[in-house]
Amino acid sequence: MTTVLIALTGSSVWTMRDGTTVPAGFWADEFLDPYAIFQSAGHSVLVATPAGVAAPVQQYSLDESMTGSAQRSAQIRAELSAMAEIVEHPSALADVDPTMIDAIYIPGGHGPMEDLYADFDLGRILIALQRRVAPIVTTCHGTIGLLSARTTDGQCLYDGYEMTGYSDEEERLGGTGVAALFTLESRLRAEGAKYIAHQPWSPFVVVDRNLITGQNPASATDVATKLVAALARTS
Repeated sequence: MTTVLIALTGSSVWTMRDGTTVPAGFWADEFLDPYAIFQSAGHSVLVATPAGVAAPVQQYSLDESMTGSAQRSAQIRAELSAMAEIVEHPSALADVDPTMIDAIYIPGGHGPMEDLYADFDLGRILIALQRRVAPIVTTCHGTIGLLSARTTDGQCLYDGYEMTGYSDEEERLGGTGVAALFTLESRLRAEGAKYIAHQPWSPFVVVDRNLITGQNPASATDVATKLVAALARTS
C-alpha cells in the first residue's frame, strides 16, 4: 500500500512585521477533503507536524463566510471531531522515514507561514522524495513549505519551477498581506520560483514535473485528485 504524508502546521499564530500575531493554523477543508480523497483511493495517510505538536485548525476556515453555509461549517466541525486523535496526536516530522513515504501533501492555512517554510525535517523529507521524483503537492499557503528544502549552497530546491499558491492579490483582499513580514507570492518569487496565479479564490492548479501546487482552498480537491492520478501512474 502506498503512503501519503500530510505535513500540517503546528503553529496557531502568524507573526506580523510589527511583532504582533494573528490567529493561524491549518485550513480545515484543505486538509479534510484531500485526506478523504487519498483514503478513498486506497492510500495510507500519515499526518505529521513539527515536533509532533497538535495541529491547530485555523478557526476562520470554519466560518460560514468561508465554507458557504452553516450546514457546511457544521459538517466540517463534525469531520474534525471525528479526526481529533489524528490532529491532536500527529507524528513528528523528525520521526518520518522518507523511504516509507510515496508522496507528500502540504495544506495551507496561515500556520505554514510561521513554521513549515523553514522546518529542517520537512526539508529533509522533501529532498529525499525529490531524489526519487515522487509527487510533491501543496495548496495555498502550504506552498511556502517548499522553501524548507535547500541545496548545500542554500538555494531553494524548487528554484526555477512553475508553481502557485495564495496570491498577493488574495492576501490584499483578505486584509493580512499588508502587515505580514512577507507574503507567499513575494517570497516564492524572491527564491526563484516561476510563480503563476489565476483569479482570486477560483480553482487553479500548476503542474511542473513532479510538483503539483494549488492556489487557494478551492484548489485542494483538484491537487488531491492529481496526486492520486500521479501515484496510479507510478504503481
